Amino acid sequence: MHADLKEYEGKVPDKLLMDLEEKCPAGKLKKAAKLLLEEYEHVKIDAGESVGIVAAESIGEPSTQMTLNTFHFAGAAEMNVTVGLPRVVELLDGRKEIKTPMMEVYLKAPYNKGKDLRELALALKETTFNELVKEFNLNVVDLKIEVKLNTERMKEISVTTSTIVKALEKSAKGVTIKGDGEDITIKLKGGEDKGLNELYKAKEAVKKIYVSGIKGIAQVLPVRRKEEFIIITAGSNLKKVLELDFVDTTRTTTNDCQEIRDVLGIEAGRQAILNEVTRVFEDQGIEIDIRHIMLVVDTMTVSGDVKGVTRYGVISEKSSVLARASFETPILHIIEAALVGETDELNSVVENVMLNQPVPIGTGLPGLIAKSGKKAKSE
Repeated sequence: MHADLKEYEGKVPDKLLMDLEEKCPAGKLKKAAKLLLEEYEHVKIDAGESVGIVAAESIGEPSTQMTLNTFHFAGAAEMNVTVGLPRVVELLDGRKEIKTPMMEVYLKAPYNKGKDLRELALALKETTFNELVKEFNLNVVDLKIEVKLNTERMKEISVTTSTIVKALEKSAKGVTIKGDGEDITIKLKGGEDKGLNELYKAKEAVKKIYVSGIKGIAQVLPVRRKEEFIIITAGSNLKKVLELDFVDTTRTTTNDCQEIRDVLGIEAGRQAILNEVTRVFEDQGIEIDIRHIMLVVDTMTVSGDVKGVTRYGVISEKSSVLARASFETPILHIIEAALVGETDELNSVVENVMLNQPVPIGTGLPGLIAKSGKKAKSE
């Protein structure tokens, strides 16, 4: 570390000093370090500051001004995305399943310049048997389904008849399958015991069988972003997409924060929630200090898992019985605490407000210790 920065070690975080040394000319380091210390001391939070309440108000108040748009369209009717207040609720609740999962798939060169872009996008999309069929014919006499394949569609996604037959044999139950060129015959097992109803059910069942692509990716949309092309998807399967050779794994992401946590770990999950919440507010033109959002996100992820701000999430982990009771289902919390003889130390704000006591924030935080007057009298 530069000599001019040595005196600031311990007063300013090392990361800030390292960044300053990297970006500031050597001749101006001393003056810049002094300004950095002043700015750092200015932004530090005072002891006893009720950061939780400030953060809640700072996020909650502008959220009430937010438009209640549930969806916006990203170029195609199938590519709708949850935005606005519903998206904030979805994120802070830590929901396992979100309404409109989507991915932004970044590509390696030369594919990000447009090479084979359509083929790559189609390779991502989940393709079912129904999408590869030109027509279905039900043969009631022989109890079989005669299928005419769409060869043009098969060429687009590089699928052969044998590949389709293998996929059907793997997933279809109670049928025998034969493929010949662009024709496939599906015959019910059991012969005369079966009827038209079973034949129709078999037809509907085989329509949904997965053939190729990545499961969960319902739609794909190649778009140009600045100087490169990316693929936006409706549906998400981060683990499988990251395994593909042509995908830039360092930038590809999904809006499903729980999936990011499962695939990349809790730190990545925390950052994903922070990015998504910040993006929602920015899209609405609302400015919130990122530290307020960081406090909420840190509280959600401090246990090593993503837990929503709900009675089953972070609220259930509060040490205070009265704080838990103040959120929802108070009788249940109080009875459970009474059964095990739980003690409430009254260390936080909510429980003291409930009992009409001074709250331990600001001037209410420190206790006052007075000297005894006995010594003074003896003198």
